[in-house]
Amino acid sequence: MLYGICNLSIVPLRAEPSDPSEMVTQVLYGEHFKVLEQRKKWSKVRLAFDKYEGWIDNKQYLEITEEDYKTFDLQDLCLAGDLVEFINCNENHLMPVPMGASLGALDFLKHTYDGHKIIQKQPKEHLVETAFMYLNTPYLWGGKTTFGIDCSGFTQMVYKLNGHKLLRDASQQATQGDPLSFIEESEPGDLAFFDNEEGNIIHVGIMMKDNYIIHAHGKVRVDRIDHTGIYNAEKRTHTHNLRVIKRII
Repeated sequence: MLYGICNLSIVPLRAEPSDPSEMVTQVLYGEHFKVLEQRKKWSKVRLAFDKYEGWIDNKQYLEITEEDYKTFDLQDLCLAGDLVEFINCNENHLMPVPMGASLGALDFLKHTYDGHKIIQKQPKEHLVETAFMYLNTPYLWGGKTTFGIDCSGFTQMVYKLNGHKLLRDASQQATQGDPLSFIEESEPGDLAFFDNEEGNIIHVGIMMKDNYIIHAHGKVRVDRIDHTGIYNAEKRTHTHNLRVIKRII
């Protein structure tokens, strides 16, 4: 088994070993993974954080040993807490890294970072405050940063920045936590899931107080939510059909 770590700021993880292939998620600086299959130009990997799989360009990661992989697995929480900050690389070259980048491998990579670090798990009340840091971020399928994010990438990163683990896709996140019987039982930070006509979970957002929700739809935005689903006041219609609200923490 081979192992790797992302030593660049933001790297696409693709559905197939090809540049034009769909980007299913992004690998942020400092994230480590197992290499399941290695080809001449591409490697199929499984991310350590959420076990998500996809293809990464061989030029966009650094191989590490199994011992290094296990060491990174055991490290305490240490994430970049600024919207954008710089890593000082070798020969004093600077590289921007996004909020949520993992900083546990700085010494290993011989890099330095002087920005704000998140090193402690935060209470549930802090989730909505973190979510607002992504407000107006444009929607990007597979995105995980303030330069572009999708609905489940948004919820995953908000929880990650507060020291909690969510799986990557909305349908996967819907398997976590405990369901609530009524919308009135929800607390800020709970997750609301929405389905399509076939009953498949296709969207997720973070509950706020007073029946509001923050979610990524076109951009990260705040809308009303009721028993039917998300109500878009601009369009004067419901845009998403509510399936379930779940308490993760």
